[in-house]
Amino acid sequence: MSKYLGPVCKLCRREGTKLFLKGQRCFTDKCAFERRPYPPGEHGRRSSKLSPYGIQLREKQKVKRIYGVLERQFKKYFRMAERQRGITGENLLRILESRLDNVVYRMGFASSRREARQLVHHGHFTVNGRRVDIPSYLVRAGDVIEVAPKSKQVERILNAIDMAQQRGVPEWIDVDYDQMKGTIRALPTRDQIFEDIQEQLIVELYSK
Repeated sequence: MSKYLGPVCKLCRREGTKLFLKGQRCFTDKCAFERRPYPPGEHGRRSSKLSPYGIQLREKQKVKRIYGVLERQFKKYFRMAERQRGITGENLLRILESRLDNVVYRMGFASSRREARQLVHHGHFTVNGRRVDIPSYLVRAGDVIEVAPKSKQVERILNAIDMAQQRGVPEWIDVDYDQMKGTIRALPTRDQIFEDIQEQLIVELYSK
């Protein structure tokens, strides 16, 4: 499966908003989006008006880049959201939020989702006492996510915990930093997901 290996700051500039893909750097004046808040490339400074389809497409691309999901898997999540009760767009965001790499990031055990994905893949976390190394694993209410015993001195995790206070922890998660573990109180509602996302545009795009 392919994945994007280029400069992630260009993705923020392309979408016209901070996607917080570089961890601590995104909170400093070194952030590329703060210095150059226009699309990358030779014609980046030129203003262009998007069509309705273009607006919907850009919103989908933005959400994929926020959560680090490729098109095939993103479409799978959308179909899953359609089958669930409730509003499809909100279901989609709830599914994305329940990915293990996102939860590790939300708990403050990684400085970015990209780092969380790598840490999970390397087996640094357990779910309900069992090691899980699949970043796309979907957690449920009541699940306990903990730093594996042999990983509690990993420098990147310790540094991320120090930074977590700047970001805060969402109210649908309980975290004990002394024990280096967190519990899913409940899957998030729409008003507990603070990203600037217009999920209805994605629903409209896939409904065509």
